[in-house]
Amino acid sequence: MECAAKGRGTRCVGPAVRRCPRCEIVAYCSLSHQISHWSDHKEECERLEEQIRDSDMMNKFPFTFCEEATVQILEKKQSRCTFLSRRSLHHIGLWSCECSCGFSHIGHNFPVLIKYWNLSSTLAPCGDPISPLSKQLSCWEEYYAWRSISLASPAALLLQWPLTIYHALQLNASRLQSADGSKDIIIHYLGPDKELFQLAVFGELRALLPHNNVHIEFVGPAIPEYRDGEKININSYLHCDDIDCKCKLSSGTSSNTVVTLRLHKGFYHDRFRDLMKDSFPHLIIAPNAGVAAFPTWMETIELIHQLKTPAVFTDFCEEAAHLAARCLSSITCCQLALPIQLNPFRQPMAVEDTALYLPCYSNCFLFGI
Repeated sequence: MECAAKGRGTRCVGPAVRRCPRCEIVAYCSLSHQISHWSDHKEECERLEEQIRDSDMMNKFPFTFCEEATVQILEKKQSRCTFLSRRSLHHIGLWSCECSCGFSHIGHNFPVLIKYWNLSSTLAPCGDPISPLSKQLSCWEEYYAWRSISLASPAALLLQWPLTIYHALQLNASRLQSADGSKDIIIHYLGPDKELFQLAVFGELRALLPHNNVHIEFVGPAIPEYRDGEKININSYLHCDDIDCKCKLSSGTSSNTVVTLRLHKGFYHDRFRDLMKDSFPHLIIAPNAGVAAFPTWMETIELIHQLKTPAVFTDFCEEAAHLAARCLSSITCCQLALPIQLNPFRQPMAVEDTALYLPCYSNCFLFGI
């Protein structure tokens, strides 16, 4: 963790081991750096103190592995690598980039669309739901019960992506219904990163949105040049490991819903004209956006504001969401249409080595314009 006063004139004298005694979230290399930074930190200190008081809520999940994936990782009693290794998932298929060392094992020859969960049928949603949704899903426990999978399943670590899209659509349902009466749902998905190695999990939208065809345009600088323009149709669910499961049969699913993905390298404001030749979005979503951290967001936010299309952003912790919301309001001169709120479908495993002593989770808080 870096000293909060780094770059303010004098050089840091050592590691940042001295925490602010009030919020205990930011840290400093020395007393002098702590004192010099107080004029900046004073405004945020009370807010951070309140956030840490509410952090227990962020760590609350229904899974049998909850403490192992949250508290123990946050307290550095174990790592994401060990969590995956205990389940024989470390550096395996879709799970390859779920730990800090994962990306080093992924090269150009990594499969475009991995079709296996590497989990048994009791742990993976590998076919059609037993029954259609009777109500809107509001938490992981409801989703797992509907899909008839055990709460010991780590599948939620990957299902965070389609479930966050589903939740964002539900939160904007009133705005989307008036957009048009088409069966198609067009989503512009900004800034994909490790999702590019987990694309097949978006096939779960076939179960979540059975009456729609879902078209997702992925746009971001992390997309490799050689994949620019690539189109992928997902017509089935990911397979489980059970040899005799019906998910292995071509007729294993009855859903006619198709999820179509297309990749575009570059920033949204640079690629928007190309995208608009084919589709106008019903929803724009930017997972783990880091709006306050990257100046390149300014042009994109100005463009989204002009479109008047519902746009949902997520970030790793409440403080990052707060700073992003301040940027959004400054650029658009408007209040948030969707206030900052905890995402019930955030990834249930803590992020390691964060910039603040705050619990952080992928897709943790969401907000929108």
